[in-house]
Parts: sequence; structure tokens; C-alpha cells
Amino acid sequence: MKLNKTILLGFIFILLAGVIFVSDILNPIIRPVTYLFLMGSSKGKDIMFFGLLGIFLILSQVIEKEMDATRYLRISIIIGSVLLVLGIILEIIFRLQMGIKLNTVFCSMSNTMSSTSILHTHLLKSILGAVITQIIGPFIQSDINTGVGLYSYVPSIGFLVILLIPILFVTLVLAIQKRPWFTTLLIAFFSSCLLIGAIDGGLWATPSLVGILGLFLVYKNGYYLNYIVGTVLKDENLLKENEMIQPSYRNTCLSKNRYMFNRLLPYMVVVLIVALRFTVAFAGAEPDCYTVEVVNANDTVDLGNISIETIDYDANTNVNKTIFKVEPTYNEMELINDLKVPLNNSCEYYTVSWNAYSYL
Repeated sequence: MKLNKTILLGFIFILLAGVIFVSDILNPIIRPVTYLFLMGSSKGKDIMFFGLLGIFLILSQVIEKEMDATRYLRISIIIGSVLLVLGIILEIIFRLQMGIKLNTVFCSMSNTMSSTSILHTHLLKSILGAVITQIIGPFIQSDINTGVGLYSYVPSIGFLVILLIPILFVTLVLAIQKRPWFTTLLIAFFSSCLLIGAIDGGLWATPSLVGILGLFLVYKNGYYLNYIVGTVLKDENLLKENEMIQPSYRNTCLSKNRYMFNRLLPYMVVVLIVALRFTVAFAGAEPDCYTVEVVNANDTVDLGNISIETIDYDANTNVNKTIFKVEPTYNEMELINDLKVPLNNSCEYYTVSWNAYSYL
């Protein structure tokens, strides 16, 4: 492996991840940018993103022999898609085991508050967080949420699902080999987003969608992306390398309609997945009021200044549950965050019903 511009850029991104880990000095510059594609970017996500981006760029230069990188890109898309779907299935299994509704946000109050839902799952994150905490726990700053509060609730199958992450990483490294610089950069970017989304958010999280759909875009239209950039920048080397990787369907006798379908397929998939995400969010919404269920409270539950319509109680052999009906005027995310203050160290967990309408 010879030192080149791609490897140097990779080291710069890894160094940037290290700076973000030890200091907040770059947050005002970086956070507004990463926020756009990492879905409410946080310090932990920023560190992972730049670290992974640097690693992918460096490893893109390690294999010098010829190989079918397109085949591994296709395999990566399949494994990534399976991983994201299994993440949602894991959430459903978890909720069935816990006896809680599918259309709720689950908030564990063990250690630090950790939340998860079908729309934004953190179950796989909690497994990885538990491992990282064991290794470098004393060095993890308080503003980095590792999700370990959910670890004890993860269904057993989750420990098998997470094994797909290192497998996906390997196939992505193979998929990025021997490519023109522009698609190398794109695959490194989308691969980093995909791995972050699979760990923190799941199928419908912004980084997951950016990652999996971005890789699909490169798989179907990488040749045209290189051609456009090479033409605009007048980069003859990029255009020359690009001619060696023309998509197979471009050289076959496909009909014009089939040819256009291949090119437009990534965009149709984007529309379908985004539409499904909003359908699930609004179909499961409870716009009339929020249902907050506080389980195994230590004492009488007091929600402080939060406006409550009614209070009910449900006691059975497994849990003691206090049920609050909260006014729908709150933004869903603000309510979830506000609840963690009065409920800190006061209960085992609480759930909050969805209200996607509160974001409108």
C-alpha cells in the first residue's frame, strides 16, 4: 500500500475524529453540517462518522490486485438492507416480550436515560455501547450516550443480528477497492452513514436511508456520477478510469424503457421507503393526547410542570404502572426529554405514545 492523497485524507479524518473526542472546539463548525445527514447529530455520531470515513478511505487502497468490487457492493447493499430490517424486527420482538405497544417510545432509566422505538431503534447500539463501556468506560464523556441502559432488555437474537455489522464492514471495504476517486469518496461517505444508521436509528433513520440508498445510487449510476464530475472538473484521469467500469446493463441490448428503469430505480426506492416511514409514523400516532406509562416507580410519581389531563393505575403480578394522559400541545421529543428530569432515578422505565403530528 503506497501513501497517496486518499490515504492522507483518511488520516486527516481520523485525526479530526480524535479532536472531536477530546474537545468541543470544532462543534460549532461541524455540528450544523453533520446534523443534516446524521439525524440530529451528536458528539458520538460525529466521532464515529469521521473515524469510519477515514478508515474506509485508507482501506480503499489496501488491495492492489484486480477484483469485482461491483459484486461486493451488491452484496453490501443486500446485507445492509437485511440488517436494517432485522433491526425493526428486533424492536417488535422486544415489545412483544415486554408487553408494550408498538407505537410507543421506550425509555429505560437504568444508568442514563436511553430511548428506543420502531421509528428510531437503539437496541443494537446498546450492545455495542456495553462493549465499548467495558473497554474504555472511564474515558467516555458524559455527553456521549452509549445506550447501555437498554442492554438488559435486548432479546437474545439481538446478539446474533449485531454480528452482521462486522460482516457488512468487510464487504464494504471490498466494495470500495479499485475505483475512481469520486466514487471512492462517495462509497466511503455512504458506508459510514449506513453503519452509523444501523447502530443508531435503524431502517427509517436519516443516516440509514442516506447510506443504503446512496450505495444503491452508486451501484446503479456510479458511471454517470463519475462522468458528470469528470466533465465539470475536466478531470481526464477520472474520465479515463470511469470508462473501464461501465455498468453491465449499458453494454447489453436492453430496451430503452428497461434502460431508464435501471437508472431511475434508486430514486423510486427513495420515494417508497420515505413514504413508508411517514405512513407508519402517522398511522401509529395518537394526536388527541400522549399516553405516558411509568413502570415500577420508587414512590409517588410527580411529573413536575408537565400538564396532565388524567392519571390512572394498573397493578399486576409483574409491574406496577402509573398511566398519565398528557396534553397534546407538547412536541413529542421535547416531552420525552422533559420527562427524564422528574423521573430520573424514580422508575424502571417509561413509555410515551407517538404523535408525529406534533412535528408539523
